[in-house]
Amino acid sequence: MATGRGISQLLKKVFRQHPSGSSLLSSTRIYHGEGITGFTGLKALAILGVGASGLLSFGTIASADEAEHGLESPSYPWPHEGILSSYDHASIRRGHQVYQQVCASCHSMSLVGVAYTEEETKAMAAEIEVVDGPNDEGEMFTRPGKLSDRLPQPYANEQAARFSNGGAYPPDLSLITKARHNGQNYVFSLLTGYRDPPAGVSIREGLHYNPYFPGGAIAMPKMLSDGAVEYEDGTPATEAQVSLTFLL
Repeated sequence: MATGRGISQLLKKVFRQHPSGSSLLSSTRIYHGEGITGFTGLKALAILGVGASGLLSFGTIASADEAEHGLESPSYPWPHEGILSSYDHASIRRGHQVYQQVCASCHSMSLVGVAYTEEETKAMAAEIEVVDGPNDEGEMFTRPGKLSDRLPQPYANEQAARFSNGGAYPPDLSLITKARHNGQNYVFSLLTGYRDPPAGVSIREGLHYNPYFPGGAIAMPKMLSDGAVEYEDGTPATEAQVSLTFLL
């Protein structure tokens, strides 16, 4: 697992290799994510102390806090955070692929923005079958999706989602970076933070060790790795790359 400095350097390298290159304009604000279609439904503490006892006490408190709330995520140099910066539409398109091919089987996405032309979005919508009705005979029927439809949900309800995931409930990813402390830094750290548990740490069966997740044990297994997706634009799909501008 790369150190925080190593990941930061990798981020800078990837961002230099893939500058914003799309001239597509969006009629709707991009709410997050590297991966979004056009469906409309769709800290650092500084402590001055005297004596070793104070330092030891702080160390104990910090360790307990990390165990409860998760390891604090590093801050990364996201290129879209500048005053005059904007999102890279090509990167958003790649993220859409990541969501569709890796995340959509468990996570819903209800609130989204636009990163495609209207014709492209219509074509993607038409690939989805939507249950509609009733018709004149009182029967429900399926039809191709259209722009006014929501992205399909992976489960019919919360109970079905928990049953399929060992009791865990996969959250909707629409506002995940706004709903989590340290936002996009947390999401990147979590997705790339899986590792073997340290000596003395026991993880219950069915859970996975990730120091960035509160409590250190998460039900979601490691999902992203080198080659997890094959980008349509030929961008090398390394683990760090597929986690970069994800769900912003």
